[in-house]
Amino acid sequence: MGNIKSELDVVKITDQPNTVKSLKNDFLNLGIKPGMVIIIHSSLSKIGWTAGGSVSVIQALIDIITPEGTLVMPTFTGDNTDPSKWQNPPVPESWWKIIKEETPAFHPDITPTRGVGKIAETFRKWPNVIRSLHPVSSFAAWGKNTKYIIDNHELIADLGEDSPLARIYNLNGFIVLLGVSHENNTSLHLAEYRSNYSGKKYQMNGTAMIINNNRQWIEWKELNHDTEDFDQLGKDFESEINYIPKKVGLAEARLLSQQAIVDYAVEWFAKNR
Repeated sequence: MGNIKSELDVVKITDQPNTVKSLKNDFLNLGIKPGMVIIIHSSLSKIGWTAGGSVSVIQALIDIITPEGTLVMPTFTGDNTDPSKWQNPPVPESWWKIIKEETPAFHPDITPTRGVGKIAETFRKWPNVIRSLHPVSSFAAWGKNTKYIIDNHELIADLGEDSPLARIYNLNGFIVLLGVSHENNTSLHLAEYRSNYSGKKYQMNGTAMIINNNRQWIEWKELNHDTEDFDQLGKDFESEINYIPKKVGLAEARLLSQQAIVDYAVEWFAKNR
């Protein structure tokens, strides 16, 4: 489909608008069922033009899984990190000190998401959604297991053990990739933490957060995450289980067991990195 640049581009590629009803049919056909625990990574524009936009996508998912299920999305804030490591885009070194001193501290109700799409940004403000308190790698959740998944997301947990990803794993949750590739499959970072592979290293990161009611710049050590081989890993996994993606609207969509792909990735990283 190429790079979609505007809403007009989306209109041009869409024959019939998506609706809550049509999206529910597509999600049911994908295999989503009541009571499931789901983490979704998504691109609204890839679905095609949708009446109600991101609201309709979320409503369709919630209608299917019911309050007995749990819906989770990443609500990351990569602009509240050490600016010396920024690549997309990089900023002048002369700015780094100002950014560290002046960036407002993370606040779960206020700080917008960055780079995770319109659906996740809409979801974080949805009624009864709770967002974890990690100032960089937060997740938001709705449904039965929200508190278990979201609570106590400590700074050093990041995307490893004791993070929402590890708790989704414990609940035998599922990953939905909606119009995005395995490069966006955050659960593979949990596998990075669990795997022993060549060149595995940790690095310092920093963030503005509230400590004892005061804004502070805090630094901690986290895994040096690498997504460059995630797409190849995903292709190998899908080949292994003979997985065939389906469509939600116009978007290629996947529903995968998180435990299965994380366990596979732990071994894959050890062999291939």
